Amino acid sequence: MKFKLVTTITKEYLLDRNSQETYLTYYLGLPVKKGLFKSPLRVDQKPTCAFYRNKRGDIIFKDFNGSFSGNFINVVMYKYNCSYHMALKIIANDFGYISDPKLKKCERPIEIVETQFTETKEANIQIEAKDYTEEELKWWEQYGVTREILKKFRVYSCETVFINGSIYTKSSKFHPIFGYYRGKNSNGTELWRIYMPKHRRKEPRFLSNWKSVMLQGAKQLPDGGDFLVITKSMKDVMCLYSLGIPALAPNSENLFLTENQYNKLKSKFNTIIIFYDNDLAGIHNMNKFRKQFDIKCVWIPRKYGAKDISDFYKMYGRDKTVELVNNALQLLNEKEIE
Repeated sequence: MKFKLVTTITKEYLLDRNSQETYLTYYLGLPVKKGLFKSPLRVDQKPTCAFYRNKRGDIIFKDFNGSFSGNFINVVMYKYNCSYHMALKIIANDFGYISDPKLKKCERPIEIVETQFTETKEANIQIEAKDYTEEELKWWEQYGVTREILKKFRVYSCETVFINGSIYTKSSKFHPIFGYYRGKNSNGTELWRIYMPKHRRKEPRFLSNWKSVMLQGAKQLPDGGDFLVITKSMKDVMCLYSLGIPALAPNSENLFLTENQYNKLKSKFNTIIIFYDNDLAGIHNMNKFRKQFDIKCVWIPRKYGAKDISDFYKMYGRDKTVELVNNALQLLNEKEIE
């Protein structure tokens, strides 16, 4: 079957010619069905991904480690690091709807998927909670986080973690697991962000079924104040809270506030400060977001050997951390006066 050359490729144009199931199977190399899968978008030692169909009818490929969630166009954008419109062209070119010699064509055989995927349940993470052990509480206390703070931020010690009803992992003395509980979504699905701090480098340290726009620590913020810190993890949020500083964190360092979220917070807090890691990725992201918003950036000088506030607290203790924070706020105030 031949298709006419068109000047504008749209999502609807692609779906008129083939199904979401066909495109996802082609670019992921996975069958679109119920179950857990290893992610083809990264090195994945254990099955941590699943498909579901959202309310708009899009089939979503969800990685529980938080690195990816999206439809077939998003998959192509992620694989080829390209824009939305370029992804549309790549798909149209690969499937022969257009012929663009500038695009490198994928030569994988096309498999037309006739079956329709109907699973509408979102990614489901559940936990079996247990009492905190003394070792776990001591581990948190080295970052200034007490049992009371853990309770306020709804952080649980997990005995077992389940993904879509199957056991994913169990905790042990040398493998503690903590769960950040967000509540339930409109469908009644529990929203968890699982933190496994002692996982090896190649294994995911986070699993999450939170939406990308959800902010860690947002529900515990005061109604307003002089300043608000945007940091990069719940651990840092709670460490800062122990110092009397309101903070929240996006789901990853690559994400930030939406424009609506920023405007809402700006109306409540006089100054918003980004406080990310002092490595290259952290500095790069801070500069990127600083250009988008009226926002200030601070980071820990590398001479201290600590990349973030919780690491600094662990290395130098509470008094030195308070001194560091006060000095940073004083510098910001002086710049404001200038």
